[in-house]
Amino acid sequence: MAIKLTIYDIIKQPVFSEKAYGLNKRLGQLMLYVHPDANRVQIKEAVEKLFNVKIARVNVSIRKAKTRRVGRRTVYGTTKKRAIIKLAPGYTLDMFNHGQTEMQKRQQAV
Repeated sequence: MAIKLTIYDIIKQPVFSEKAYGLNKRLGQLMLYVHPDANRVQIKEAVEKLFNVKIARVNVSIRKAKTRRVGRRTVYGTTKKRAIIKLAPGYTLDMFNHGQTEMQKRQQAV
């Protein structure tokens, strides 16, 4: 039985790391944490509807959870699924707010 996911359930949060920042700045790609049960088609539809952009490609990677020992306790991690999204030519989506804000532009103009 498949789980019915809404577009708000599919996308969990953006990834804030140096690699994600570099991909966004240099290549215009997005890196997002997504629901573990979401597939590429669902991710593509969710991003297109939420951000009003066209998607060229969706790559998905799954990071398996690790089990670690802390003293006598066993700590279990969580499996994370992330998607690297390449936007279609002509579309941009800035998750890290590159460039200047309107306030900064006005201050420099004065």
